Amino acid sequence: MSDLGHDPTGNHEPTRTPGHHQASAPDHHHASSLSRDRTRTLGRERLAGRISRFDRRHRVDRTLAHAITRVTGEALGPYQSAMIRIGFAGTWLLFLLREFPHREEMYGPDGPWSWDLAQQLIASNHAFTALMWADGQVWFGIVYAFAVLSSLLLMLGWRTRTMSVLFMIGVLSLQNRSIFMGDGGDNVIHLMAIYLVLTRCGQVWSLDERRERRARDARARGEWVGPDRAGPALWTVLGLVLAAATLAGKIDGGFLGGWRTIYWGLWAVQGLWWLAGRYGRSVQPRILLDVVANLVHNAALFVIMAEACLIYATAGWYKIQGSRWQDGTAVYYPLHLDYFSPWPALSDLLSASGTLMLLVTYGTVIVQVAFPFTLFNRRVKNVLLAAMMTEHAVIAVVLGLPFFSLAMIAADAVFLPTSFLRRMGGWAARARGGLFSRLGRARTVRGPRKEPPRTPEAAGTTAEPPHVGFTA
Repeated sequence: MSDLGHDPTGNHEPTRTPGHHQASAPDHHHASSLSRDRTRTLGRERLAGRISRFDRRHRVDRTLAHAITRVTGEALGPYQSAMIRIGFAGTWLLFLLREFPHREEMYGPDGPWSWDLAQQLIASNHAFTALMWADGQVWFGIVYAFAVLSSLLLMLGWRTRTMSVLFMIGVLSLQNRSIFMGDGGDNVIHLMAIYLVLTRCGQVWSLDERRERRARDARARGEWVGPDRAGPALWTVLGLVLAAATLAGKIDGGFLGGWRTIYWGLWAVQGLWWLAGRYGRSVQPRILLDVVANLVHNAALFVIMAEACLIYATAGWYKIQGSRWQDGTAVYYPLHLDYFSPWPALSDLLSASGTLMLLVTYGTVIVQVAFPFTLFNRRVKNVLLAAMMTEHAVIAVVLGLPFFSLAMIAADAVFLPTSFLRRMGGWAARARGGLFSRLGRARTVRGPRKEPPRTPEAAGTTAEPPHVGFTA
């Protein structure tokens, strides 16, 4: 018993049984392996999290950089802005031509809103109108003709930067002269005429685009293209007119210079643009001006879209509050007003169906309220857009409001798909080409080619019947 635990080798360390040593070593090794695996897993998770955060941040930065590049690098919506230009300029032009016999009663010296009353109102609200520069039929005729000409040239796209300003001057001059002559369509034209000044609306479907394309093709062929002379001449003449009006005190200053500052600023920007392109030693100034112009254009296009959505949203929500719109009879009553019934038989036919009146009333409210919320769904937006344009076309015919409907359709055109507008442009180009070809053939038929004088040598040959026009 005394030798129990005694080591004959002289090692006084306590002895361990083999079973204890075999059981503890694998447990220690297994724990170490689990710790290392857990450490590796945590490291991989942290690394994956860092990579994921880096990827998300990289994707956000890349998306933001792409958006900034698009907004500054190009003027978005060239076809949509061209449609707005053509739509509003054409609507205003047709309105002025239709009201030409009644122009003096509406906006001129023979109207119920006298020149003295208009002068007092302009002095209080600081609105701009060139008709307040003089009181007389001659000056009114000049301003009216100026409005017609600027509308036509803007619709065709000739010197769109300048014509958009002159178009705005024509619209403001007439509408601010007699404020009780307008309706909802006139208000839309009033606002869009100001927004159009800030857009680059002549990129497509314009005489400016055709002139630039021809000059570019001529340079590609190695031909010499002379400097633009019409633009500087027009800029100089308008500058002289603006200086004369400013010195005569015809343009109201108002807050921060008012319209005087706006017109001189637009004139200076136009001159700076021409100087940068004509005498700039490098392309950097022109690039900077392009970036600024693209930013202003895209901002103005966004404002136009927001304005259209605001018009429909406010109209829809106000309709909801009306009792006639709630019970589904609101559309019935305008159809029986003499002022809004150019086709009484058609109005009676439509109003005879109570179900149709109910559907049109509720459908109008639903479309107007829902449209701003569908802009992020292309298919639904296009369906509602087609419904609204169809509704305005029906209003133009049934209620006799063509210019209001044209103005609203022109505002809706900012939401039209680019692919559809391109196809429509192709259809218009083919139709124009077919029309010109038919006119050319008609001129050829009406103007036969003269026969050459007969010579003795040709007298002995077989006579041929004369050809009319060009031979195949």
